[in-house]
Amino acid sequence: MLRDITIGQFFPGNSIIHRLDPRFKIVITLLFIVMLFSGGTLLCLGIGAVYTFTAIFLSRIPLKMFLKSIKPLLPFLIITAMLNLFLVSSGELLWQWKFLKITDEGLNISIFMIIRIVLLIMGSSLLTYTTSPITLTDAIERLLSPLRKLKFPVHELAMMMSIALRFIPTLIEETDKIISAQKARGAEIDTGSFINRARNLVSILVPLFISAFRRADELATAMECRCYNGGSGRTRLRQLKSAPRDYAALAVTILFLAAVIAAGKLLR
Repeated sequence: MLRDITIGQFFPGNSIIHRLDPRFKIVITLLFIVMLFSGGTLLCLGIGAVYTFTAIFLSRIPLKMFLKSIKPLLPFLIITAMLNLFLVSSGELLWQWKFLKITDEGLNISIFMIIRIVLLIMGSSLLTYTTSPITLTDAIERLLSPLRKLKFPVHELAMMMSIALRFIPTLIEETDKIISAQKARGAEIDTGSFINRARNLVSILVPLFISAFRRADELATAMECRCYNGGSGRTRLRQLKSAPRDYAALAVTILFLAAVIAAGKLLR
């Protein structure tokens, strides 16, 4: 299960999505999130789905990688669907057993919510899949640069976000190694009651925290040895430059967003 988590991973490539300016990709991702939550009908979600799968096709990243990222979230999706299915009491009654009942509106909301979350995960994953952590740091810093006039530590914030994204796969791999080591020592992590499993997590969390703090200390030492002193006076090896394809991608995203808003108003 841990190996299925792909958050924070970067897949090098030369597709049109990879070549987009990372600043535009961040803005496009924000507009995509607004797109998914602007419409309240299945037609609006259909437009969002067309946009999502078109972007995935253009990125040349296998669809199974996006489906793989959804697999660890299946319990969350099932719980969300069940809560909406049984807690929504308005609408026509379809099924009832004692205090449990399912209505047509609850069923529609459950399906709608699952599709929205799946599209949200798949679409937003494109940002990290097609953008390296260093480039993403530069883009965040450039977008937040106006806050420097308010003495806001823009570079430090962007660096922390980049390091956090970069170390997600590392910590996942470390967790998998710790679980394998504990199983080799006879620890029963996947068996027993819920309480026993919760107790067995201590044997995983303690070495994981120790490893994380050790890695953080090594990273801080390495940055100090290289005379890292924040964003003041620093230059960049790669300068971010926008191209016509960036403005075209932004214009297409705005058109899809306008289509979702228009479809939502027409079907009210």
